[in-house]
Amino acid sequence: SLPRTNSQRKSTMAGGNTGETLQERAKGKDIRLSNIVAAKAVANAVRTSLGPRGMDKLMQLSSGEVLISNDGATILSKMNVLHPAAKMLVELSQSQDIEAGDGTTTVVVIAGALLEACGALLSKGIHPTAI
Repeated sequence: SLPRTNSQRKSTMAGGNTGETLQERAKGKDIRLSNIVAAKAVANAVRTSLGPRGMDKLMQLSSGEVLISNDGATILSKMNVLHPAAKMLVELSQSQDIEAGDGTTTVVVIAGALLEACGALLSKGIHPTAI
């Protein structure tokens, strides 16, 4: 048997066998949680504009212009989203608009709900690849 490195010893003590340290595993969990929180924030921003009782959103653009809309695609396109996972939801909405021309808010809200369910499963200790 080959001698183990310090990181492999730490991993074995932490219960894993992939060679990652406890700090690396915790960092991965933090990143997953950050991605879920950012995507849920975007989904929640447009969720209230969905349906016949959907509320209008009042936005002030960087040019100082005021925009009122309840269209999810418009709201998302005008948002200044920096987080990569949240940007993916904006791109998802744009793709839905190009392909079908409708359902832009719905796909973002569904994706947000799926991520929320994933977060609950992750908190129960289920491995991300199993989800």
